Amino acid sequence: MPYVITEPCIGVKDASCVDVCPVDCIHTTDDSPQYYINPDQCIDCAACEIACPVQAIAHENDVKPEWTKYIAINADFFS
Repeated sequence: MPYVITEPCIGVKDASCVDVCPVDCIHTTDDSPQYYINPDQCIDCAACEIACPVQAIAHENDVKPEWTKYIAINADFFS
């Protein structure tokens, strides 16, 4: 999974990342607290990371240690 949406997205759900994603791999539901990146669709372009106003998106290898659980949380959303 190239990019991951982490804790700062919770409660914000700004759709800037969705608008710039060229492969439409960022999704949510009305009941979900955040957006999620589909690991099977993400093409590792970084457009979402740049667009995120709360800096909630990071490359999987750059996720802060306290937020590594979000790697599984993003993947599990699409299971």
